[in-house]
Amino acid sequence: MGGMSQDHISNVLAQRYASPAMRAIWSGEGKVRLERDYWIAVLKAQRDLGIPVPDGVIEAYERVKDQVDLASIMRRERITRHDVKARIEEFCDLAGHEHLHKGMTSRDLTENVEQLQVYRGLQLIETKSIAALIRFAKHAKQFRDMPFTARTHNVAAQVTTLGKRIAMSGEEMLVSHQSLVSVLDSYPARGLKGAVGTRLDQITLFNGDAGKARALEQRILVHLGLPKSFDAVGQVYPRSLDFRAVSVLTELASGPGNFAKTLRLMAGHELASEGFAKGQVGSSAMPHKMNSRSCERINGLHVVLKGYLAMAAGLAGDQWNEGDVSCSVVRRVMLPDAFLAMDGLLETLLSVLDQMEIFDAVVATELNRYLPFLLTTTVMMEAVKKGAGREGAHEAIKEHAVAAIRDLRTGKIVQNDLLKRLAADKRLGLSEAELTQVLEHGRANSGDAGAQVDYFAEQVDALAKAKPEAARYTPGAIL
Repeated sequence: MGGMSQDHISNVLAQRYASPAMRAIWSGEGKVRLERDYWIAVLKAQRDLGIPVPDGVIEAYERVKDQVDLASIMRRERITRHDVKARIEEFCDLAGHEHLHKGMTSRDLTENVEQLQVYRGLQLIETKSIAALIRFAKHAKQFRDMPFTARTHNVAAQVTTLGKRIAMSGEEMLVSHQSLVSVLDSYPARGLKGAVGTRLDQITLFNGDAGKARALEQRILVHLGLPKSFDAVGQVYPRSLDFRAVSVLTELASGPGNFAKTLRLMAGHELASEGFAKGQVGSSAMPHKMNSRSCERINGLHVVLKGYLAMAAGLAGDQWNEGDVSCSVVRRVMLPDAFLAMDGLLETLLSVLDQMEIFDAVVATELNRYLPFLLTTTVMMEAVKKGAGREGAHEAIKEHAVAAIRDLRTGKIVQNDLLKRLAADKRLGLSEAELTQVLEHGRANSGDAGAQVDYFAEQVDALAKAKPEAARYTPGAIL
């Protein structure tokens, strides 16, 4: 256990699924560092606006800000029973000064720093979602024109292309990505508002100058890098904002969720595989097994996210007056873990999109098996054009289609001979040559699928050009 006590319980989302970059945002050490940077930013801004700060004080805090001892902070908290007071005392003792936190309430620190964690988490997710979209577009273009049996209700329906199927999940993710960008562009910080949201203590500190208190807040907003702030907020920012953040994560996971489920179904028909690494084992009992474990993980983590969304929904609209702390235990679990889960989901998705395989021969075999059934509407229209009644043609085709599929399923025939049966039926008035032409035309006729792929790929291409760091992103190794 590397020195850990026997009763140590790790966070499975952090240890098993999330990337180091996301862990760094939400770790105990990471949060303390963000807080200390924030305190220093407030102190600098106060000094710039006329609050006296002796020479060397800010430098002293800067020197020790990375000396993070969580065990020491926890020992202090056991005495103070106040997490922020413990962290103030620890930082001041390290620096040898007491100039932190002037005119501030605990929420002036914690609310803004937690929001910074949310914001940076969303930024990281945004980068990875573009990286996933780039891969969706690449595969969609690669298989743009590959005829493929589309399924509705998981039953063979009409011809599509494999590229169009991939673009379908990709486009859902693209629309969700736009929601995420909208959240980032409009995300408001709580700001420096004091104990009940009136800025009273900062105004007092500035000898009644409310303008300076507002100017202080603007400087802090710049430090945080958030686009705007609430103005009339109370002690805490509204928890509907947490709901918005977790909601957009859950929405963004939905396209990948649908893709993963579909790939699992395709793997069951041997049409595709999510990839199988050297040395990987599918089943401890069955040596032949190549399970879609990564896709299953994506679906599982999406369920986890929906659980956190329910928790976030429980906090929205539940605030007493200017604020209370009934939400804190929920948020300590929900906020970090929602981001860790989503990060793990995207790392897994990127790995699947990098390693997946398509088995062309199986795709072609499936299409040949089903194609005559997929084209029955076209056959009916051709029969009608030859003078057959629509209902009569419908009945004739149904009789032969039901008989042919039954014979295929019971092993009476191994090749789909539906066309021969239809050609022999006088009610339709179509020759075998005419029906063969319908078949060949149908194989290549996937409607607007190609153009749909192109439109999706164009939109993704524009995103990739705007965010080159996302285009370069490659996932870490996943378990």
